[in-house]
Amino acid sequence: MKCCFVIPCYNHDLVIQATVAELNKQGFPIFIVDDGSQASTKTILKQVADEFPAVVLIHREQNGGKGAAMQTGLVAAIEDGMSHALQVDADGQHDLTDLPAFISAAKNNPQALISGQPVYDDSISKGRYYGRYITHFWVALETLSFKVIDSMCGYRVYPLTAYQQLISKTELGKRMDFDIEVMVRLVWQGVPVTFVKTKVHYPEFGTSHFHAFKDNILISKMHTRLFFGMLIRLPKLILRKFK
Repeated sequence: MKCCFVIPCYNHDLVIQATVAELNKQGFPIFIVDDGSQASTKTILKQVADEFPAVVLIHREQNGGKGAAMQTGLVAAIEDGMSHALQVDADGQHDLTDLPAFISAAKNNPQALISGQPVYDDSISKGRYYGRYITHFWVALETLSFKVIDSMCGYRVYPLTAYQQLISKTELGKRMDFDIEVMVRLVWQGVPVTFVKTKVHYPEFGTSHFHAFKDNILISKMHTRLFFGMLIRLPKLILRKFK
């Protein structure tokens, strides 16, 4: 297994140095995708890249969204010969003490998508917490399965062979719809999903780029596409359940 980290970053500079310092202990390449950040963030990212030789800093000239940044990073990882990529957010919400559990799960299930199963503390807003259940309902319907416990956690390990197969025939969402869509489509492709329980904390001074109205509209459109995609695949999905 040749594993790396992929961090999408847009104006996240408060904890990026500490995040990279923790990731660096694993000895894997670290792909940071600067998604058109402001000048001050670019300066900090350059300092981080200079400090840690494992960092590969990729600049996108214009902000394209989290999904676009992740896709840029995952393609770079594939081109660099990686077999697995561990996605970590840049805002400090993920518990990096759980890294060994994610890596171990990927080694034991190399064909699987390894995803975080969030355990939230009081830092999550009620709207965000209960809003996730709407997506859980739709994903269960789209996959005809309750095995997909969470599709919104951005703390996960991608098996890159399966991901490369997916993107060779499918265009994925570029913004906050990416995490959900890529998981559903990988499940349709027959990729198993394994979940690792992990604490999620929303830092007091963290910056969220989730726009309640715009991104919820985007996600609603995505679920509409996925629902009709499920109907097309319905015989195959039902047959798979009875195998």
